[in-house]
Amino acid sequence: MSDNTPLILSFGSINIDVTARAARLPRPGETVHGESYAVMLGGKGSNQAAAAGRLAAGAGVQVALAGRIGQDGFGIQARQELERFGVDLSPLREDAANPTGIALIGIDESSENCITVVGGANMAVDETDVSSADEWLRRAKVLLLQLEIPQLAVLAAARRARSAGAIVVLDPAPAPEHGLLEDLWQEIDILTPNESETFQLTGIRPDTVEDAARAAEALLTKGVKAALVKMGSRGVFWHDGTQSGYSAPFRIQPVDTVAAGDCFNAGLAFALAQGHTLEHAVRIASACGALATTRHGAADAAPEWNDVVTLMAAQPAE
Repeated sequence: MSDNTPLILSFGSINIDVTARAARLPRPGETVHGESYAVMLGGKGSNQAAAAGRLAAGAGVQVALAGRIGQDGFGIQARQELERFGVDLSPLREDAANPTGIALIGIDESSENCITVVGGANMAVDETDVSSADEWLRRAKVLLLQLEIPQLAVLAAARRARSAGAIVVLDPAPAPEHGLLEDLWQEIDILTPNESETFQLTGIRPDTVEDAARAAEALLTKGVKAALVKMGSRGVFWHDGTQSGYSAPFRIQPVDTVAAGDCFNAGLAFALAQGHTLEHAVRIASACGALATTRHGAADAAPEWNDVVTLMAAQPAE
C-alpha cells in the first residue's frame, strides 16, 4: 500500500475468546451444562481491525493493528486469524513476559451474554507501544481506540494520531468505573458509547431519543467533538456540536450480540476513511452492527461490504 492509501489503525486489545453456549447463564455459585463451545479471535482492538479488514477488502483502504500479544499458542492463533481478515500486523508487538489476553464468554438462548476478560499482554501496553507504532499513528486517517488497554496508552496514542490529522474514534468499552481520564476527553473526535456506557459516563439512561439527545449534549460538554449514542434495538442518536440526527434501527433477527459494537465502529471507520459525512457513516455503521448480530462469534460475525450495501438498499433511511 502507498502512503496515499487511507489507513484505518486499531490500537488496542487482542484476545482469544473461549465462548460457551447454554440455555441460560449460571447464577453465582451455580454450574450449568452447556450445548457447545468455540475458541476464536476476540478483543475489541482485534475485533474492530478484523471487521474493518473484511469491509475494506478490495476497496483501496488499508487496515492495521497495534497492540501486544504473548509468545504463546493463543498469540499464534490470533496472528493467523487477523491475517485471514487482511489486517497488517507490522505494528503488533510480542510480549515475552505476559500471555495473550483471553475472554471467557457465556451466551444464553436469548443471545444475552456475560464476559470475563483476562487482559494479559494487553494490560502491559504503554507509551513504548505508542512510540513503536509512531509511523502508523501519524499516517492513520482514522484511529480506532477502546478501553481494554491502559488509558494512559490510549491517551498517548490519541494525541500522537490526532496531532497528525487523524480522526480519533473511541469506543468507551468496557466503561471505566471512575470515568475517562480528564485529558482524554479533549483528544476524542467521536465517542461511541452503548446504553450502559452512556449511563456510566453521563448518569442518563438513553431509553428514548430525547434521553439520548440529552446524553449526547452532556458528552459534548466534556470535550468530545461528536457523540454517537447507541441505543441497541432502538437505533443511534448522533450530535457533532452543530448538527444532530437519529438513525433508525435496521429490522433483523439477532442470534448473537457479542460483536455488534465492534462491527459498528469498524463500519464507522471504513465510511469515514472513504470521506463520507458523519450522518451517512452512522447509517453504514448501524448496518454493520445489525448484520453482526445475525451471525455467531466475534470477529467472524463481521459482514462483507456487499452485505451492508444490500441491507441498506432493502431498508433505506427514513
